[in-house]
Amino acid sequence: MLPTGSDHIDAQRAFARMVRSRRRAALSRSIRRSACGARLRVIADDELVGRRVPTRGMREIPLDAIAGTLEPSRAQTFDERFRPSPAARTRWERLWLAEQRGQVLPPISVVPVGDGYALRDGHHRVSVARARGALTIDASVETG
Repeated sequence: MLPTGSDHIDAQRAFARMVRSRRRAALSRSIRRSACGARLRVIADDELVGRRVPTRGMREIPLDAIAGTLEPSRAQTFDERFRPSPAARTRWERLWLAEQRGQVLPPISVVPVGDGYALRDGHHRVSVARARGALTIDASVETG
């Protein structure tokens, strides 16, 4: 997508593109009658118990390593590829504009689970990063 010269219009177009992508994926699943869930996976507390974190702290992690969320309410707002629902529009566009203008966004907060990470905080930032084509994101890795 070519920039229009207006950051607000570019943010609105990027959000609309992500929402359309989410709808197409949902339609495709319903046509295939697939059992794979559209919602973001919610990581249960029992999956975190006894997990030792070899290296905690700040680091850059791959966006594809984020396997789910610890917040059940966010599972309705984003799908498994972090495409937003229309309800996320205002915050999503604000973050997109901030990143477009070069502002440094705070790191997301994740907890190691299995071979990946469960997202504690930063769902909109992950969605915007994916929409902008990023492969990695700064994260604060914590214990469960």
